[in-house]
Amino acid sequence: MTETEKMNKKHLEDVERIKNFRLLDDDFMTQCFSGDTAGIELVLRIILEKPDLKVVDVRTQVFVGNLLNRSVRLDVVATDSQNTTYDIEIQREAKGAGKKRARYNSSMLDAKLLQKSEDFDKLPESYVIFITETDVMGKGKPLYHIGRYIFDTAERFDDGSHILYVNGAYRAENEIGRLMEDFACTSPDNMHYAVLAERVRYFKESKEGVAVMCEAMEKMWNDAVNEGIKHGLKEGRKEEANAVAKRMIAAGLLSDEAIAEYSGLTLKEVKQLRTEQSA
Repeated sequence: MTETEKMNKKHLEDVERIKNFRLLDDDFMTQCFSGDTAGIELVLRIILEKPDLKVVDVRTQVFVGNLLNRSVRLDVVATDSQNTTYDIEIQREAKGAGKKRARYNSSMLDAKLLQKSEDFDKLPESYVIFITETDVMGKGKPLYHIGRYIFDTAERFDDGSHILYVNGAYRAENEIGRLMEDFACTSPDNMHYAVLAERVRYFKESKEGVAVMCEAMEKMWNDAVNEGIKHGLKEGRKEEANAVAKRMIAAGLLSDEAIAEYSGLTLKEVKQLRTEQSA
């Protein structure tokens, strides 16, 4: 097979994968919401039950650096007309939406919002919102609101910091149920909310949108190669190889064969990891 034939084959494979993407796939979600104030506005209005909420800025894949400790990359960061800031994270695995992860994201978001020498009272209200594929809290609720309160008086300690978990498995004939159904949907024709359907349709069916997604997949492919080289995965560092392969599987952009090639694992090992993550 010539190089041209290989490239054409890979492009066709990428196009087929794009057809199966959902808003619950974080790389696809960040592409769909990049610069899309209308889509994020709809999502936040439904989740927070604030029909008048107005989003004025949306950024995706926001890197928040920490020179001394761990940095984070936030999926979607939005700001509304009241200067409230939102970090919206997609997590297909319960492990990625742990309580300590939510706490750390909240602290890093706050650190980014307050300028040097600025008064602490200027710190805006903030929300960290995890949209998870499964009901990580296991209580069957569509939403879980987490906040601080005073133990001794059972009163709220309203410091303006909020954490929400959205149950992506929730289904009902209401706004949040239809929204979560849309997040799990692969076809824009079957989606309830037109503003989301049209954005998904653009990246799945238009020539320009598909090209953007293919470019994003190529970048992930190259990042996987670089990460594999960086960690020396070909030399048998199994724990790191498993970690990298799990991230690739969760992203949903590469085939098992490609993951095996760039992680240094066998195809059987990759399939086993996929089975474990789906359990």
